[in-house]
Amino acid sequence: MNDVFAAVKTAVDTVENNPILNISIFAAFVAVTLFIVIRASRNNKTAADYYAAGRSFSGPQNGFAISGDYLSAASFLGITGAIAINGYDGFLYSIGFLVAWLVALLLVAELMRNTGKFTMADVLSFRLKQGPVRMAAALTTLAVCLFYLLAQMAGAGGLVSLLLGINDRLGQSIVVAVVGLLMIVYVLVGGMKGTTWVQIVKAFLLIGGALVMTVWVLAINGFSLNTLLESAVAASVTDPKDAILGPGLQYGKNPWDFISLAIALVLGTAGLPHVLMRFYTVPTAKEARRSVVWAIWLIGIFYLLTLVLGYGAASLVGPETILASPGGVNSAAPLLALALGGPFLLGFISAVAFATILAVVAGLTITAAASFAHDIYANVIKKGNVPADGEVKVARRTVIIIGILAIVGGIGVQGQNIAFLVALAFAVAASANLPTILYSLFWRRFTTRGAVWSMYGGLAAAIILILLSPVFWGTETSVFKNTGVAIWPLNNPGIVSIPLGFFLGWLGSVLSHPGSENKRRAAEMDVRSLTGYGAEKATNH
Repeated sequence: MNDVFAAVKTAVDTVENNPILNISIFAAFVAVTLFIVIRASRNNKTAADYYAAGRSFSGPQNGFAISGDYLSAASFLGITGAIAINGYDGFLYSIGFLVAWLVALLLVAELMRNTGKFTMADVLSFRLKQGPVRMAAALTTLAVCLFYLLAQMAGAGGLVSLLLGINDRLGQSIVVAVVGLLMIVYVLVGGMKGTTWVQIVKAFLLIGGALVMTVWVLAINGFSLNTLLESAVAASVTDPKDAILGPGLQYGKNPWDFISLAIALVLGTAGLPHVLMRFYTVPTAKEARRSVVWAIWLIGIFYLLTLVLGYGAASLVGPETILASPGGVNSAAPLLALALGGPFLLGFISAVAFATILAVVAGLTITAAASFAHDIYANVIKKGNVPADGEVKVARRTVIIIGILAIVGGIGVQGQNIAFLVALAFAVAASANLPTILYSLFWRRFTTRGAVWSMYGGLAAAIILILLSPVFWGTETSVFKNTGVAIWPLNNPGIVSIPLGFFLGWLGSVLSHPGSENKRRAAEMDVRSLTGYGAEKATNH
């Protein structure tokens, strides 16, 4: 096994000193995806074209796009690394992310498509007061998207530092700026249609690449999962060595932290605005439901592959080599590719991961731009009185601003603990967005006051608890390393902020005046969300 470690280290040094191959593969990926975006942009004339791709994608196509949007660099790089280092506890991320889709399928997908037009706020404001609800929903959407964007940008910097040997902050900052500029171009030119096709291509490449590596790892171990696990145990640095096969290695000391994280992961997905927006790119509610079923299968298969990839990295690369590499725990998948197929496979897999980051940030950016242009500008500021192309023009300008903010923020978080960014995105989505969505769809007594209290309260609780947690203070892995003491003991606020979001939605509603909301609109929403009657009229007016 030491010979394998030495071979991997030698290969990494070779790649770092000769980055031309990786740059060439990156350039080829960028050229192909740019061509796709330009081809897809020819029919971007209306808001429905720009935001929802003209509602022209089938269920299977949208299922691939959803999986491309959902399987971010955190899924491929982060989970593989978590399994390689923490074994069973790392695989719990895969389970949480996958189970979350059952919530989206059963409670959200079809009803959202029947009721909304372009954004989450369309659903919430259907039966409530437009101004305050759209403003609150837009702000929570922008918060989720921004923190997700920062995490992806920081991931891009870490990935390239491993590949190209760029270990200085200036070089990583340039990489983040390049990713941001490409993202701006993709969204400005292609809109949702171009972004969707990039996500479909990226999903094929990511799942295909992971499948090839999985078969390769299993072939080395005689297609025996038991042999693979024995090899991973032999290479483990835990005490006892077989601890990576059982629960407790990461969360054994504080199971409440795992419960809090699990709640946020399972409930947060159904409230992620960039995932919800994908339901509007299909022509009917039936296709929305089909797309989620396809996404569940594709995402489920991928997460099963991460189990083999994670233990394969532990076996063939080794935890010590992974942790000592420039990318740390996130380098497990690229280093496994290097151990299996040398520099070329490393370049290909890393380019796929790079394309993954690019596709996800494009989806997040168009979601944030649509939320500002459609909800705040068109419906709050202009009260719906905007020319046919005015909303799209504002959205394009918003894309540039969001891109600049993402570049600056991504540069700012380089080298820091970015786990809190993803945790905060899921916690905000589960605390602020999901309660208001479920109440709006299923509770006739839900009011504007309840929606506003729930969204702002959930948002504030999630942010405050994260700022007071060990993610920021008191530990070696904190943003402010070994500084101060964490007031809130858990890394994730979900166990408090999510119930609080539901409670505030209920409290604000029961304290509202009984006649403060439109009961006719509530009844109409029930019919429309469950049957689809009138949905096409609502989405084409």
